Amino acid sequence: MNPYTPLSYTTALKWFTWIISLLLLPTYVSARNAQLKLNDKEYFETNGLNILVFNNRYEALFSDPKISGVELIHHGERTVTNGDVRLSDTPEQWDPIPEFVEKRVDEKNGTIETLLRYPKYNFDYSIKVQREKEGVRLTVNLKNPLPQALVGKAGFNLEFLPAAYFEKSYIMDQQTGTFPLYPGGLKEINNKAQASLLAAGKHLVAAPDDPLHRVSIQSSGTELRLFDGRGKAQNGWFVVRSLIPAGKTGTVIDWHLSANVQPDWIRPPMIAHSQIGYHPDQKKVAFIELDKNDKRRPKARLLKVTPGGDLVEVFKAKPEKWGRYARYDYVTFDFTGEHEPGVYVIEYGNEKTAPFRIAQDVYNSAWHPTLDVFMPIQMDHVLVNEAYRVWHGASHMDDALQAPVNHEHFDLYAQGPTTETRFKPGEHIPGLNIGGWYDAGDYDIRTESQYSAVDNLVNIWESFHLTRDTTTVDYPRKYVDLHVADGKPDLLQQIEHGTLALLAQHRVFGRAIPGIIVPDISQYTHLGDAITMTDNMIYDPKMGELESNGIKSGKFDDRWAFTGYSSALNYGSIAALAAASRALKGYNDKLADESLAMATKGWKKEQSQKPKMFRHGNVTGGDLNSEMFKAAVQLLITTHDKTYAKAVNEILPKLGERFGFNVIPAIQAIPFMDADYATKVKTMVQPLMQRINGMVAENPFGVPITTGGWAGNGFVIYYGITNYYLHKAFPDMADSEPVFRSLNYLFGSHPGSNISFVSNVGTRSKKVAYGSNRADFSFISGGVVPGVLRVKPDFPENKENWPFFWGENEYVINMGPIYIFLVNAAQDLLNEKNTST
Repeated sequence: MNPYTPLSYTTALKWFTWIISLLLLPTYVSARNAQLKLNDKEYFETNGLNILVFNNRYEALFSDPKISGVELIHHGERTVTNGDVRLSDTPEQWDPIPEFVEKRVDEKNGTIETLLRYPKYNFDYSIKVQREKEGVRLTVNLKNPLPQALVGKAGFNLEFLPAAYFEKSYIMDQQTGTFPLYPGGLKEINNKAQASLLAAGKHLVAAPDDPLHRVSIQSSGTELRLFDGRGKAQNGWFVVRSLIPAGKTGTVIDWHLSANVQPDWIRPPMIAHSQIGYHPDQKKVAFIELDKNDKRRPKARLLKVTPGGDLVEVFKAKPEKWGRYARYDYVTFDFTGEHEPGVYVIEYGNEKTAPFRIAQDVYNSAWHPTLDVFMPIQMDHVLVNEAYRVWHGASHMDDALQAPVNHEHFDLYAQGPTTETRFKPGEHIPGLNIGGWYDAGDYDIRTESQYSAVDNLVNIWESFHLTRDTTTVDYPRKYVDLHVADGKPDLLQQIEHGTLALLAQHRVFGRAIPGIIVPDISQYTHLGDAITMTDNMIYDPKMGELESNGIKSGKFDDRWAFTGYSSALNYGSIAALAAASRALKGYNDKLADESLAMATKGWKKEQSQKPKMFRHGNVTGGDLNSEMFKAAVQLLITTHDKTYAKAVNEILPKLGERFGFNVIPAIQAIPFMDADYATKVKTMVQPLMQRINGMVAENPFGVPITTGGWAGNGFVIYYGITNYYLHKAFPDMADSEPVFRSLNYLFGSHPGSNISFVSNVGTRSKKVAYGSNRADFSFISGGVVPGVLRVKPDFPENKENWPFFWGENEYVINMGPIYIFLVNAAQDLLNEKNTST
C-alpha cells in the first residue's frame, strides 16, 4: 500500500482498533515475562518458570496420562501439558496419540525440535520451540501437506490444568470470560458434534488477574480456540487449540508463548516430616526442601504446643546440609533427642508445619482406617453401607460372560485365539459372582491384585494376629455395614472375601484367570455407584435390549471374564490359597479345606505339564520362577511336605536378580528348611543389601524412590517390609531403621510436599484421590495413593487439587494390606525394643 494513499473509513477503523489493542495489551498481559535459558537438562528455565519439550512421553500402557509434549512448570506447579498435535478438540485418554521419532536439542541457538508421526495416516510433523526475548516461539512444521483424512481434525493443542485456573479470568482479543468451576454446554462426540467454545481469537491471556498463573499465547495466522474438555470427560482439561490448515507446508502453526514470573521468585521452603508424628524412642528427622536459588539458612526450631495455644521452643539448631536431589537442595533437622510426649510444630524461617504428635501410641490406630473403611468399601458383590451413606450396591451379580477370542482390551486384558475353557465367546459363566475387591479406581477383578492382597492379609494375621472387629459382613444378605461389629475379626473376613473370588475361578476353570472387567470404555469410565453399571441380570442375546424376566435381560452390560492360561498367574493364586487355608482354619473350616485342596491340586497339575506362558499387559502374573517359588513356600508352610521343600531348594538359585522381590517368602521358609538353606539365603542377601543401600543413598529420605510412570509408594512399603523380615532373620545384616523411614516417607517425609499419602491418617493427608469417588474431588479413608511421581527430568509431583492422575493418586487394593503390615511391623519393633530394655 502507498503510504500516501487515503485510507477508507473501514480500513482506518481496523488500523485504529489494532493500535489501541497493542497499547492496551501490556496492562493485562504481564508485569514481567520470562527470560529463559536452555539448561543442561534440556528444558527452558528461569526463576518461576520451566518449559519442558517432550521430556516426558505418552505411556505405552495407558495412552495419555497428561504428561507429555510441551509443558509448563509455573511458580512451582505443573499447570500446562500435552502441547502436541492431536486429532480432536478435547481428546480423551484413549484417543489417538502420535509416535515419538526423534528429539533435537540445539543449545547454541536455544531450540528444541521434536519429530513425531501418526503412522496410520502416514502423517509426519515436527514441533519446534525456540527461545525468544520474552518466552518462546512454538511452531508446527510439515514437509508434506496435511493428509485429507485429517483436515479439520488435526490441530496443535495445549492443555491447561483446570484446578490451577478455577475462579480466574481469561481475555481472548476483546472477549472476556472466567474459567468455569463446572463444565456446561455441548460435548464433542467423535468429531461429529463440536465441543462448545469458550472463546476464539488470535491472542489469549489466561489468568490476567493472577501474576502467578498468567500465560499469554499469540498466534500468527491460525485462530486460537479455547475449549473446556471436562464436558466430554471429568478428567478433561481446558484446551487451547489451532487447527492445521489444509494444503500447506513449512510452518503451519506459529505461536508465541510467554508466562509472567514474579521478580526474583523463590519457592518457599517445604518442611517434610511425618504428619502422624513420632514414637518417643524412634529417630526423628525433618527434611527441609529448598529452591536451588534459596541461599538463606536460618535455624530450625521445634516448638511445643501448650494447652493455652502458646508455642514454646524446646529445641533449636542449624540444619545439616545434605545436598541436591533432583531439582531441590536439602538440609536436615534432627530432633531425635526430644522424647517428651506432646503436640509439636517445626518452624524454619517463615514456614511452620501442621501440628504432629510425639507419643507412645502414635502407630496404634494408624492402620484402622484402611482395615475399617477402605478394604470393605472395595468389596465387590455386596452392598456396602456406612451410617447414612451407601457406598455402593451389591454390584455385578450377573458375572460374567466369556470374553471374545482374539480380542485386546483397552485396560491390559486380552483373549487369545481360543477361550481355553469349555465356554463359548459371549456365553455366561456361572459361579463368578462372589467375593473379590474392586481393583482400583475402576471396578475390575484383577486376579493378580486379589491374590497379592490375600497373601499379605494372611501375613498380617500370622505375624500380628489382629482381632479388631468394626465391620459386619453378611453374605446371605450380601450386606456389609461399616462401624458395626459382628463378633468376627475383620481381618479374617477380608481374607475370606478375597479367597472366595480366587476359589470361584478354580471351581469353574480348575485354575486362575487374568480377571473380570467391563467390555467397553463407557462402562469403564463409570464414576457412579457400581450397581448402576449393569442391571445385575444375566445377558441373553435372544432378548430385546429392553426385555427382561427378572433373571435375564437383553441388555449387554455384563462384565467379561478373560480366561487366557498363565502358569505364572496360576502359581500366584495357588500360593494365596495355600496361605489362606491356614488363616481360615478354625474360622471357616470348609473354605480352608477347599482352599488347600485346590492349591495342592493346582500345584500337581502345573508340575506335570509344560508351563503355559500366555502373557499380556500386567494381568497375567509375575515372573514364572518367582510365582512358583511363592507357591512352593506357602504349600510347605501349610503342609510341611518335603516335596515342597525340595522345590524351594531347586527354585531359589533360579531367581537370580529377581531374588530381591522374593526375600520375604525366602525368609518365611527358613523354619521349615534345613540349616544349609538359611546359609544360602543369607549369602544371597549380602549383594542385595549393597544394591539397596546404593539406591537409598541417592536421596535424603533413605528409601528407594522410583522414577517410572507409576509413583513408588508400593516399592517404598515393600522396602520397609523386606527390611523388617531381614532384621528379624539376620539382625547382624539389617537394622530396623528402614521400617520407620518407609513409614515416615508415606506420612510426609518425601519430595514435593509433606502431605500424608494415606487418606485420613496424619494431620494433613490425601483429601483428593483417584478412587471410584474421584469425580467428587474427595477421598476414601485409609486408601493409600502411589505418591510422588517424577516428572522427567527432575520435578517431583503429587497433585492434591486434581485427582485424575492415576500414577500419583489412584488407590489400589493391594496397597492396603501391605500398609497395614508395615505399621504393625513398626509397632512390633518398638515393642521389641521396649521389652529388651
